[in-house]
Amino acid sequence: MKEIMKYNEFRDILNKTIFEKTKVDLLEKIAEYPNRYIGLFRPTKPKAKILQNLLQSHEIRFGDAFENIIESYLKIKGCVFLQKKFINNKNESLNVDLCFQLKDKIYFVELKIRDDHDSTKKRGQIQNFEKKLNVMLSKHKENQLVGVFYFIDPDLQKNKNYYEEELSKMHKDYNVQTHIFYGKELFNYLGLNDIWDEILKYLEKWKKEIPDLPEINFDIEAEQTFDEIKDLKPLIFRKLFENEEIYNQIILTLFPERKTLKLLYDYFSTKKETIYKTLSNRIKELCQF
Repeated sequence: MKEIMKYNEFRDILNKTIFEKTKVDLLEKIAEYPNRYIGLFRPTKPKAKILQNLLQSHEIRFGDAFENIIESYLKIKGCVFLQKKFINNKNESLNVDLCFQLKDKIYFVELKIRDDHDSTKKRGQIQNFEKKLNVMLSKHKENQLVGVFYFIDPDLQKNKNYYEEELSKMHKDYNVQTHIFYGKELFNYLGLNDIWDEILKYLEKWKKEIPDLPEINFDIEAEQTFDEIKDLKPLIFRKLFENEEIYNQIILTLFPERKTLKLLYDYFSTKKETIYKTLSNRIKELCQF
């Protein structure tokens, strides 16, 4: 079967979306809420909490990555992507995950990884979908529109009956086609059957390449880590270096060889602003350079 997208492009979308900026995000969270990592009333030690945070971040970003992947595939197949950020009449910001035209139809897709939400969240999802349906109707004719609730993982269909019932009501009330699809069903519906098989093949290959767990020793790639974090706001670094407990329990977990800290020290020492001089002196004091 002829490939649709190069594997390297598929892999790069996943890696860039999931793994880039995770170090920056983690340090910002630690600076803002240090007690979540070192607080006494926690059942985990800082190292485990850091690992948990990275894993959760990767799970969330996985959905964003797949949104980008599916959009790339559909563009290759000739779909024309349309505006997807709107302000409704209540001044609420709404973001349609995928909005594109294929032939004479305009599709708006609410994309989720898996159908495993609890009762409260599933109702919120439907309410949000209806808001997006309303804003789409303000831009397009009802006979043009197709609204899709799409779950990428076909193995979990916890709330399928509920979603089908609610979407059926919307179809009747708004006279707009609405569907719920899992896995390959979306691509079969669009007549683009070959996309799903390639996604499965590439995803299996990618999962063999990634590590079992995220690396929390950021000094292993000190130069890369430095480039990623050096432009964080001074306030973040000030909070990270403000007391020895954070330094000993968290900073030394992330930078055990102090390589990245040495690069930060050298960088801050070249700055003219007082706050950077303060930061470089504090790093020198803590690390005993």
